[in-house]
Amino acid sequence: MSEFLIRTAKPEDAPAAYHVCLKTGNYGQDGEPFYLEDPDALGRIFVGPYLAFEPGLSLVLEDDQGVCGYALGAFDSRNFFGRYEKEWRPGLCAKFPKPIGDTDLWTRTQQVHHLYHHPDYYCPEPYETYPSHLHIDLLARARGGGHGRQMLEQVIDELKKLGSLGAHLGVSLLNEKALGFYLKLGFVELIRVGERNDCCIYMGKQFKNKS
Repeated sequence: MSEFLIRTAKPEDAPAAYHVCLKTGNYGQDGEPFYLEDPDALGRIFVGPYLAFEPGLSLVLEDDQGVCGYALGAFDSRNFFGRYEKEWRPGLCAKFPKPIGDTDLWTRTQQVHHLYHHPDYYCPEPYETYPSHLHIDLLARARGGGHGRQMLEQVIDELKKLGSLGAHLGVSLLNEKALGFYLKLGFVELIRVGERNDCCIYMGKQFKNKS
């Protein structure tokens, strides 16, 4: 039976963390078949900027096979997205041209490349109540042992120390297991954005002051 270790992410963890993002990139299930033309497409949005801009809020889960999960946070979402816009996105746009043609025929990779050029910086209101945000993914072999809860709680503890009052996260309506997981952790639904398969549910959790 594998032993799992939660630790602070290091820059050299990026390729393995990108792989976790890929293998969970189909609404929590394996996304590799959908991103064969660019396996790192998702990771450049959902992993790389956090390792670069929020190293103190970036954790990875590791077993004897390697990195099998991560939990990432941003203290001030607007500040984080501001840095992403100025320091991260220009490089993506320069390297990956904006897709053209009939959008209904785009591959999932093309859809993600479109997000490089038209990013989503949505933050649910009231912003002051949920200024931070979180992101977590675990490979199948790492699920069910409480590791996801432990990692999120560790990141939340760090956010509290920094003075955050609460955090939000987004989850697809199609990812029912993730929805249940967040509800058990005390997150509540804030708002739904989009329709049908594109519906994103934003959930939030307020942090209790110890005083």
